[in-house]
Amino acid sequence: MAIGLEDKKAIVAEVNEAAGGALSAVLADYRGVTANDMTTLRKQARENGVYLRVVRNTLTKLAVGGTEFECIKEALVGPTILAFSMEDPGAAARLLKDFAKENKDFEIKALAVGGELLGAEQIDRLAKLPTRDQALGMLASVMQAPITKLVRTFNEVPSKVTRVVAAVRDQKKEAA
Repeated sequence: MAIGLEDKKAIVAEVNEAAGGALSAVLADYRGVTANDMTTLRKQARENGVYLRVVRNTLTKLAVGGTEFECIKEALVGPTILAFSMEDPGAAARLLKDFAKENKDFEIKALAVGGELLGAEQIDRLAKLPTRDQALGMLASVMQAPITKLVRTFNEVPSKVTRVVAAVRDQKKEAA
């Protein structure tokens, strides 16, 4: 069924808006994946804050024009599913990587971050990025370390005084 001009414009505008607010993009070939598996993937994408869409390559090329994902144009060959990470830069990469492990027909083609196109072999670089909560936890522990050391140092002074007094007491007992 042919898509009308107005529908095409709406699709391009929607994908352009998603690309404008996205942190990273992952492209994959979905040939051979069942409809049930695709439904599961779409559900997981919604839960993880990932914009997932199958769009014709010509429309995708128009939609990413003027965004930092313009670099993906050369990877748009054959059937392509497009995933944009909206909240967490590694969310789409983790989602599609895990999905590809379960579905042998699903193949990751490329990914893009910060206007740079990366090959499918670089998926681990993006997938292993910590989530926002993990990054905040790491930041909090780094910020807490100097305070913890300072408290230990302050606590050590009275402990040393107590040990010295106890040692003097023990010496006096032995001498008496």
